[in-house]
Amino acid sequence: MTGKEKGGKAFLTIKEAMAQGAGEVSVRGWVYRERGSAKVKFIVLRDGTNILQCVIKPDVVGDEKFHIADKVQVETSIELHGEIKKDERAPTGYELAVSDFTVIGNAHQFPITKDQSSEFLLNQRHLALRSRRLNAVLKIKAKVLQAWRDYYDTQGFIEFTPPIFQPNQSEGGATLFEVKYYKTKTFLTQSWQLYGEAAIFSYEKLYTISPCFRAETSKTSRHLSEFWMAEMEAAWYRLPELLDSAEECLKHIVARVLDECAEELKVLERDVAKLTPAREKPFARITYTDALRILKEKTGMDVPWGKDLRTVEEDELVKQFDTPVIVTHYPKEIMAFYKPPAEKKVDGKEVALCVDILAPEGYGEIVGGSQRDLDIERMSKILRSQGENPENYDWYFDLRRYGSVPHSGYGMGVERVVAWLCGLDNIKDAIPFPRTMLRWTS
Repeated sequence: MTGKEKGGKAFLTIKEAMAQGAGEVSVRGWVYRERGSAKVKFIVLRDGTNILQCVIKPDVVGDEKFHIADKVQVETSIELHGEIKKDERAPTGYELAVSDFTVIGNAHQFPITKDQSSEFLLNQRHLALRSRRLNAVLKIKAKVLQAWRDYYDTQGFIEFTPPIFQPNQSEGGATLFEVKYYKTKTFLTQSWQLYGEAAIFSYEKLYTISPCFRAETSKTSRHLSEFWMAEMEAAWYRLPELLDSAEECLKHIVARVLDECAEELKVLERDVAKLTPAREKPFARITYTDALRILKEKTGMDVPWGKDLRTVEEDELVKQFDTPVIVTHYPKEIMAFYKPPAEKKVDGKEVALCVDILAPEGYGEIVGGSQRDLDIERMSKILRSQGENPENYDWYFDLRRYGSVPHSGYGMGVERVVAWLCGLDNIKDAIPFPRTMLRWTS
């Protein structure tokens, strides 16, 4: 229960009131919609759990109070008391016959109405968060984070908190955010990975959920400058164990959302039939070389070997499957310095022990990971070729000098997973206050 009014009556959430089904209840929230006449006032009340149609009549509450009710506007905060009952004509199947009410906070004319541009809604994000749509998205996001933690907790992992200020790049220097740090400079984290690797030598199996920052110049519907990453790192894991872990965790997340977020998916009008294969079927597993062959045979796209897959190519590839697609063994030369080469080459060319997982329906890469390289000299050579000073990574190389073991890890883009599960048109709606190349306020 949410609290008590004067006199000791308990306020229920709308969800709790509807679960009660009948009888006297007290509820409170905000006016979601309102309409009426001289004889009756209809208020659709919104709280954090659902919406409820409330009916106010002058012969019940009195003419003076009815006059007050007649003037309430959208987003007015209000407490209502009355009798709840089933009514199939009501938006959520229940109706409250109001016996009394109290206006808590009057509202000015709400600036958000139907059919406004996405840019306007982003500029009004502090108010747009009140929409049922964003409410549903953020509840699903919370469920995704909960499911991630639950999965790895049951696998014997512990949560580890990495630094946000980091002196080294992990995903490419071009996307680093430089920040002033007292009298010097440092960078905002791109990933916890290097620090996660350090910590596995203490506990072996770790995960984190942490903000990440990438100064990407992309303006697409898939990119954010600030986002949340769920990452794991495990000692003794090689690529096969990593693939199994990532697939099982994603299946766990999908199942949790389908089982526990049915109402939110309904609000979003999400076609859940498009999500069920990810729960019920093994994910497709192919190599990068397989992907190029499939693209050529199925779509006519002739991608040169060694070229990274672009958005358009990933989109065409996933059309051939109804589950997420696990793509492994990308060309070593286009991979990060810490991704080791596989023993077996492809036509004499090195491929890396790495993985991307692509979501169905064109939602792109949702997971990226790899086995980690243990060869200091090889990594140093790559860093020098990228204009980096290997001495800046000496602490990282110490991890290879003192009892190193095979280990692997991956990162899951939380907002990208949420965008896929919710069927969003733009990843900006998967985060409360999006930060992009052109948006850093409101």
